[in-house]
Amino acid sequence: MVRGKEIHPVSIGTGERLLFGRAPHGEHQPGRSAIRLPDCAPHVSAVLAELVVGAEMAQLRWLGTNEGRLSSLLHAPGGARRVTLVRDLTAMLDEGKNELLVLSGRRIKGLFADLELSIVVSGIAPVTGSEPVVPRGLTAPKPHVRDNQLVAGGKEWFVALALAEPWLAGQDDFPFPPTNRRIYERILYWRGDAWNLVKSQRVDDVIRVVSRIAFGELEDPYTEARAGRIQNPRFAVGKRVAEYRIVTSADLDQAEQRARARQQGAGPAQRGHSAD
Repeated sequence: MVRGKEIHPVSIGTGERLLFGRAPHGEHQPGRSAIRLPDCAPHVSAVLAELVVGAEMAQLRWLGTNEGRLSSLLHAPGGARRVTLVRDLTAMLDEGKNELLVLSGRRIKGLFADLELSIVVSGIAPVTGSEPVVPRGLTAPKPHVRDNQLVAGGKEWFVALALAEPWLAGQDDFPFPPTNRRIYERILYWRGDAWNLVKSQRVDDVIRVVSRIAFGELEDPYTEARAGRIQNPRFAVGKRVAEYRIVTSADLDQAEQRARARQQGAGPAQRGHSAD
């Protein structure tokens, strides 16, 4: 069963397929149906995904050029999991409730938000096997990211890199957002200079800029925090920056390499002066 805001629940059974997207096309055939997702942003693919139900499995084949995120929280083998969906990726659904986010897939009065769907799977025997490898290639950036693209090497870019480092470095078993001091020290190490970020308020100001770029105005957690709906917007921003790949693991590796090269190229006296 597929559920979503302003969508009547749709049920399909064994041997049936369901297409959904901004404007799914194709003739109606026995065992094949389609639903149009309301309030879709114009960049969302006309045919976003295909849900296929078999006797022993249910799987989601991602057909869109924009990205999605699939989460299974209740009955996933080995516990909760999260899969980033990119074009041509097929993911098995778990028994129970699967949450699907179309990243920046909803447009409301010119603003962008994630489009949320729930896919509830029942009566299917679990299938064991390895999970598909998630491709690391980029798709077209989301509109609010594209329009406010961080400049690589700029102040906001480096703050985003430091903020997302626990997730980018794979240290997200128990991730925690870095403090302002940690952000300053990491940027100082990567660049040799950290602008005016030694002042804690300056770091806070830049994080708010990064938050607006990552979430868009509609879902900015700092706006929500003022309404008392979340307790740690900084955690949400760091996680979002990594998931949206506004900065990437490759960016982190390059920053580390440049920092090591700069230190190796500096003489002992210069390194000592920098440490002071």
